[in-house]
Amino acid sequence: MYEELKYWYLRDHKLFRALSFAQIKQLCIIVGFKKANKGEIIYFSNSEVPRIFLLKRGAIKIVSLDEDGNETIKDIIQKGDLFGELTLESDSMVNEYAKVLTDEVSICSFLLSDFEDLMLKNPNLALGYTKFVGLKMKRLKNNYTNLVSKDAKTRLITFLKDWAEKEGVFNDNKVTVENYLTQNDIAQIICTSRQTATTLLNELVENGLLEYNRKEIVIPNITGL
Repeated sequence: MYEELKYWYLRDHKLFRALSFAQIKQLCIIVGFKKANKGEIIYFSNSEVPRIFLLKRGAIKIVSLDEDGNETIKDIIQKGDLFGELTLESDSMVNEYAKVLTDEVSICSFLLSDFEDLMLKNPNLALGYTKFVGLKMKRLKNNYTNLVSKDAKTRLITFLKDWAEKEGVFNDNKVTVENYLTQNDIAQIICTSRQTATTLLNELVENGLLEYNRKEIVIPNITGL
């Protein structure tokens, strides 16, 4: 039952759909599978045994630390996304960790060395992985461009729309999103102070553009936000 679960978790991911049944079964041999709860830290960039992770369910934040120990949210990892040593190189200069945001997450992971060997044997997997990581890097670059070229309110609205598009439940133009982020998390993501993020969220609520509480965020009219 456990091996069958791993098989379907991988088979369902677009990165592995080009592989045959036998290839995915082979992949299952090297895959680790675990569940983790809200607040758990599941990955450190300076791990002695580098791994690549695939998030099957839930959400995770990648937090980077500077030399003074200050934390910045680098990325929000959502269902179907990869994280860990994505460049296939272990960088000792990078100091970051992954922390669970939702009540529970399900994760598959590979030893970096095992995954490299598998890609050498499966060119289609290697090509798919290259495209997958390329798109992820492009998204991070776009996020950075938004940070340096837009004001805080525009960054907040852009973030809310992206979040709604990825995880929201749509009812015509109305969108409901499970809220697993604190206001401080949102402030870090859009690179502003918590006070500014709170003020901007309250402004959107007062103008009827947003309904906000700790459990969910409702956007009454996504096209009007």
